[in-house]
Amino acid sequence: MHRANLGEFEEMVLLMVAILDKEAYGVSVNQALEEHTGRVVAFGTVHNTLIRLEEKGFVSSELGGATTERGGRRKRLFKVTALGSRTLQEVNELRQGLWQMIPPHTLRLSGL
Repeated sequence: MHRANLGEFEEMVLLMVAILDKEAYGVSVNQALEEHTGRVVAFGTVHNTLIRLEEKGFVSSELGGATTERGGRRKRLFKVTALGSRTLQEVNELRQGLWQMIPPHTLRLSGL
């Protein structure tokens, strides 16, 4: 099976786009990542990752309506494509399979 190449940060951004559904744009993805992971992430990093995910075909984007709170600028809204959805499912299955292969004693904390 050919699996698409998806880095850890790309996976997290793609997951956030899926979680945010119709509200996924650069700022909302950035804020959600910081809230749910505890990582401080530069907006430019998230923006560049969203563009890279679009170039790879994992997300698509379109411009939303102009809003007064954004000074009339439009948001670029992202959504997960069929390829992105399949890729997330494959990554999840792979990770779950690997977790199941760990012998039970391996992750026990010693001395507690």
